[in-house]
Amino acid sequence: MSQEIRHRILDLCEQIREHQFKYYVQDKPTITDGEFDAILVELKKLETAHPEFKLADSPSDLVGGGFATHFQQSDHIEKMMSLDNVFDSDELTTWFERIAKTSTKNTWLCEVKVDGLAINLLYEKGKLVKALTRGNGTTGEDVTLNIRTIKDIPHELTGKKIPDLLEVRGEVFFPIKAFNEFNDQQEELGKERFANPRNAAAGSLRQKDPRITASRPLSMVVHGIGASKGLELNSQSQAYEILKGFGLPTSSRFKVVSTPAQVSEFVAYYADHRHDIEHEIDGIVIKVNEFVTQSELGFTARAPKWAIAYKYPPEEVTTKLLDIKVSVGRTGRVTPFAFMEPVKVAGSTVTNATLHNAEEVVRKGILIGDTVLIRKAGDVIPEVLGPVIAKRNGSEKPFVMPTKCPDCGSKLRAITEGDVDIRCPNTQSCPAQLRERIYYIGSRVALDIDVLGYEAASALLEDKLIADESDLFALTEKDLAKSDFFLKKDGSLGLNVEKFLKGLEAAKQKPLWRILVSLSIRHVGPTAAAALAKNFGSIQAISTASESELSETDGVGDVIAKSIIEWFAIDWHKEIIRKWEKSGVSLVETAKASTAPQTLAGLTLVVTGSLEDFTRDGVSEVIAEHGGKTSSSVSKKTDYVVAGEAAGSKLAKAEELGVRVLNESEFKTLLAGGAEALG
Repeated sequence: MSQEIRHRILDLCEQIREHQFKYYVQDKPTITDGEFDAILVELKKLETAHPEFKLADSPSDLVGGGFATHFQQSDHIEKMMSLDNVFDSDELTTWFERIAKTSTKNTWLCEVKVDGLAINLLYEKGKLVKALTRGNGTTGEDVTLNIRTIKDIPHELTGKKIPDLLEVRGEVFFPIKAFNEFNDQQEELGKERFANPRNAAAGSLRQKDPRITASRPLSMVVHGIGASKGLELNSQSQAYEILKGFGLPTSSRFKVVSTPAQVSEFVAYYADHRHDIEHEIDGIVIKVNEFVTQSELGFTARAPKWAIAYKYPPEEVTTKLLDIKVSVGRTGRVTPFAFMEPVKVAGSTVTNATLHNAEEVVRKGILIGDTVLIRKAGDVIPEVLGPVIAKRNGSEKPFVMPTKCPDCGSKLRAITEGDVDIRCPNTQSCPAQLRERIYYIGSRVALDIDVLGYEAASALLEDKLIADESDLFALTEKDLAKSDFFLKKDGSLGLNVEKFLKGLEAAKQKPLWRILVSLSIRHVGPTAAAALAKNFGSIQAISTASESELSETDGVGDVIAKSIIEWFAIDWHKEIIRKWEKSGVSLVETAKASTAPQTLAGLTLVVTGSLEDFTRDGVSEVIAEHGGKTSSSVSKKTDYVVAGEAAGSKLAKAEELGVRVLNESEFKTLLAGGAEALG
């Protein structure tokens, strides 16, 4: 029996080191955090019960992986500890009872646990001189140049009584919204997608070229102090106030409470609201607030005794991959997706998850019949991260991409050379493409037509009320009465008929850029469409422009210009334009009777990041209404850059060129009073 325990400990140590390497060095974990925690917990229990078999270099005593990469290694002044974990209320109660043996007069600081990359910032006389990853807790990787590209991190501290030396600990993260947009861009460019925001943050910080890191909208939140000189503190909460006063990015999502019951309330609140936060969290950190008690409690070899991480149930789970099917999108792109045994993840039961493209299936080594690891955070579409190879039994089989469209039977092919995606070339009459295009026209991104959702789009086509999108704006009440979707059970017209017809009528007068977006011209999104509408003024002018004239438009370029030329060369596309115009759709950029003051006349602005009071499309409209011009790239001709949350490379470019950067409040001042109002 003793030999079995010894071998089990050795096996667990080997597993943990392997998974640490994949997590900390490769940024490509193959098991969930919950599964890793379970292995580590088992190892600790066995080592506690059988200390004679514990290895001198057991991973249970180490912080992180301690693996070297191509970055130079450097030591932390004060060891950078990790945290022990609890997974339920009983374990948390046991921890409180342990603390009570030392002190019963405590308050507790509770804060969300950011799922990011741990970083140590070293400031000397207020200036940032070094930034290290956690590494093994004693030695980390020097990522100073890359850290300096993150806008949240001050290169020099501000405020009063700046200490001579200060180590600041925190987490670098990729905001969820920015992560999803970045991954979509990666996919559009044929590049590999990141599995999750944590991996994206780690991968971004490990770039050899800091300019690549600068192009990614990373953020940071600080939550602790290591070594310091000239800094006197009494509590964790006081430390946060002082760090905030120094200009460092502290979290607003912490609370000091008096009782364990209030701690449990905080834990429960964020269990329900974890997806309301701009970054991913995997639990709550609870700390004894008073530094005197922290000193009395001390540390273990790897973690403070005065802090604990309450880990939420994992949002990555495993399930059986029953099949790999394909779907066809509005531009004909054929996307494989996983069809799985139902499994609950992130609060909902899922059966499908995206696989992006055939190359991605091969790269991840996924076989039909595999047990697979899937991830779903918030409202993000579930994604298959990879197979659990150890659970294979030999019955698995590789996925073969179909050669024909599953909806219309057309032969699938890559449309352009080097394209990783294959597409259905039957763009005019493929049922799947038609359905997706009609649905897209009704979406908020395009014409925002009430009632025109996925079910309505399907009904219009299946009941033959329209042949394609060219017929959409000619629909009448009489036409809609032929479809059960628009009827009540008694056969009379439903309330959705009036809403739908009003929505169609309102859409006819939508701005030209929205009309352009709704045509599903490949690569033409809101930014390019707005630039084209402003520059050419009408669909007619755009359709007859040369490729060079189109590409010279700000925010367009060669790829989009070529795509526009190709779209307008197709006869049935021209028929869409003809029928829409006949039905009263406005195909020109109408000059509004300007009620808005022309405070931005002659000014070119670039907007980057997320603004609180403006949508991505809405801010462009507001700028145009006030006489300004929106550009997608920063140049010497740019007058202002408006920077919201998670601003990326455009902000760095503005600073490099000396272009003035405005926050949202300053942007509103500019709108109201022009450049003079800014001073």
